[in-house]
Amino acid sequence: MIPRWLYSLLWILATPLIGLRLLWRSRRQPEYRQHLGERFGRYDQVPICAPLIWVHAVSVGETRAAQPLIEGLLARWPGHRILLTGMTPTGRETGRAVYGERVLQAYLPYDYPGATRRFLAHFRPACGVLMETEIWPNLLAACVSRNVPVILANARLSARSARGYGRLPALLRTAFASLAGVCAQTAGDARRIAALGANPVEVCGNIKFDVTPAADKLALGECWRQVVGSRPVWLAASTRDGEEELLLAAWRRVVSSDALLVLVPRHPQRFADVASLLDEQGWSWRRRSEGLPDAGTRVWLGDSMGEMAAYYRLADLAFIGGSLLPLGGQNLIEAAACDCPVLVGPHTFNFLQATEDAIAAGVARRVSDAEALAGTVRELLANAGALSTMRRAAGDFACAHRGAAERTLALIARWSDRAGC
Repeated sequence: MIPRWLYSLLWILATPLIGLRLLWRSRRQPEYRQHLGERFGRYDQVPICAPLIWVHAVSVGETRAAQPLIEGLLARWPGHRILLTGMTPTGRETGRAVYGERVLQAYLPYDYPGATRRFLAHFRPACGVLMETEIWPNLLAACVSRNVPVILANARLSARSARGYGRLPALLRTAFASLAGVCAQTAGDARRIAALGANPVEVCGNIKFDVTPAADKLALGECWRQVVGSRPVWLAASTRDGEEELLLAAWRRVVSSDALLVLVPRHPQRFADVASLLDEQGWSWRRRSEGLPDAGTRVWLGDSMGEMAAYYRLADLAFIGGSLLPLGGQNLIEAAACDCPVLVGPHTFNFLQATEDAIAAGVARRVSDAEALAGTVRELLANAGALSTMRRAAGDFACAHRGAAERTLALIARWSDRAGC
């Protein structure tokens, strides 16, 4: 049982470790040394006079997922400014690429009581929207004290995470109860979140289905395909630390004389490590940043940001990373929206419902381990008919699940009405 005062004390005691962590991460991403004051609630921007809606998206995935919601907020409340907060430099850069100057951007401060109060005093949001599962007890308490309604949108909570949250009832039940409302992705998410004290909770679906792949990225993927020609292409998307070794071992059992593996690590700070691994294993490989693969390239390292839709459009078949090891998996929705057949490993608890629905719809197949992955990739790359069926199923699946953004916007309007949003 941790009361909020003890939670706040732990944040204060952890301050030196937080500083060291930022310094450590800045070795590979110097951007972590920028805007440091914002992480502690100190902002250089001139205070905004216009009414403001605040949206928090922790990193790249949430920032992209928020796009249909933010576009809807801009259209529905044209007199309001939108503040987009995040926690990572890559998320901030993604926000700049997606929204340009149409939204303000800042880091959300760490959950110190004073920092959260300074954040709210500086930006004075009329209401807030937290994407997915960002629950910060001090931040939510400060919002309640300033009468700022906060909605949890596109909310998901795995059974594993729910059990973890349930171990801190004194701290987290109050935080969940502080929310003005929750728009959950699935009925299971809604049930678990409500059990932790949130009310009201409604099922709206997954906003990521409403994200339309950028036409220029799809066209880029088509151009790549013209260069690659008829070579079979397998994409390993959003891979995590430890998976690349397994995937490359699987690829050795699959590879034919002309097949191409496109390997895209999830985190850009790992590009150099994966490049070193490819050198150590003696692959004929090339970086995306160095140009397109030639006939002798067996592995193309996707060391670019913001081009995942192009990679999906290029590929005959994609494996979704984070699922071969017990990391919970990444989302397969963007792959489906790009009409790309999908494989997933055994560990998909972070996106369980979307994954199970995709498997049931014939969009995806689950494999038990790297050996089974190799066999399935080999089988499907040799079966154009099966891939074509999965490709059609992917497009139908993506279309069938759209509409969550509009449902979420309607609930935000209802729940935030008392603040004049």
